[in-house]
Parts: sequence; C-alpha cells; structure tokens
Amino acid sequence: MTDPDRHEAPTAEDQGLPDTSGVGNWVEEGGPLEPQDVVDVEGAGGSAPADGPHGEVGGSEGGSAELAQVRQALTERTEDLQRLQAEFVNYKRRVERDRDLLKQNAVYSALAPITEVLDTVDRAREHGDLDPGLKAVAEQLERTVAAQGLVKFGAPGDAFDPTIHEALSHLGEDEGVEVTTCRTIAKSGYRIGERVVRAAQVLVVDPPAGR
Repeated sequence: MTDPDRHEAPTAEDQGLPDTSGVGNWVEEGGPLEPQDVVDVEGAGGSAPADGPHGEVGGSEGGSAELAQVRQALTERTEDLQRLQAEFVNYKRRVERDRDLLKQNAVYSALAPITEVLDTVDRAREHGDLDPGLKAVAEQLERTVAAQGLVKFGAPGDAFDPTIHEALSHLGEDEGVEVTTCRTIAKSGYRIGERVVRAAQVLVVDPPAGR
C-alpha cells in the first residue's frame, strides 16, 4: 500500500532533464569518465536544446566574422613587416654604397698627387738603372700604392680608348694597325677599380685611310 504522506523525489525525467544515471554507473564501476561518455548519456536521454531559434548553434556567424577580421589584420601586419624589411634592406645597401664611395674618394684624393712622383720614377728608369737606395724607395712606394688599389695601365700597342687615353699627338698612318693605336706612352695612366685617376697620355698612329 502506498503511503499518501510519503513524497518521492522528482526524477530527471520529471524535471525535463536528460537521464545521466549511466554516468554514475561508470564512475561506480571504476572506469575512466571521458567527455564522449557524457555525450552518449545525454544522447540517450534526449537531444540538447539548440541555442538558436531553429536548432542552429547561436554565434557561429559572429565567430566567422571575427575570424575573418583577425585574418585580415594578420595579412595587413605581415605586409607592413615585409615593407619595412624591404625598406631596411634598401637603406642598408645605400649605407654600404655610400661608405664604399667615401672610402674610394679618400683613397683617390690621397693617391692622385702621388702619380706625379711615380712619373718621376719612370723617367729616372728611362735614363738608366736606379742607384740601390733610390731603387729600394721606388719599389716600396709602388708596392704601397698598389696595395691601396692604384693600378698602372698603358703600353705601346694598346688600342686607343678615349675613356682611358689622352692623345697628345697623331704620328700619321701605319700599315701594321687596324685601328688607332697607342705608339708611344708619354705618361702612364692610373686607375682605382674602374675609376680612372689619370688618363694615359699617348702618341697614336692611325690605320691607312679607307681601311
């Protein structure tokens, strides 16, 4: 006989909640409780209420919009960094180029007057062997300027090049040449790298007319 004064506790089903009694059984049996176990139990008791009005999960569109904004911001920041990197590389190249140019100008200014001393050494050699003392000084001077990048150029037989040669005189025509050619070197030329410190002063011969 049922006691009318006895009230039983409302069950989960009476309250409209999913039946999770199976969870208690798994815990009592000592098995590990995984998130999937809870999902299975909830699925057995009924489907979870949808957040949206038609069973759609609410906020998904908002989340997609936020993700798109984050991706756009990331793309913009990446482009900014790439632009800054390119500007830095160009700046570094300009600094290195300017530094090299300043160094070359300093060497040019220091060595240009020395070419006259080297001309004196060349003329002394033309008149005979140098005495041992002067010869040692001349050779040391030539080694020093060569180490700084000063290169001597100009020799008889070179094809005349107006960018590196200065023609002092034409000696007429010569059957043995195909182009205007340096016959005599009055003063040697000097350059540093591709930069001409002083053009070689030369006397030239021309090929026969009509060739």
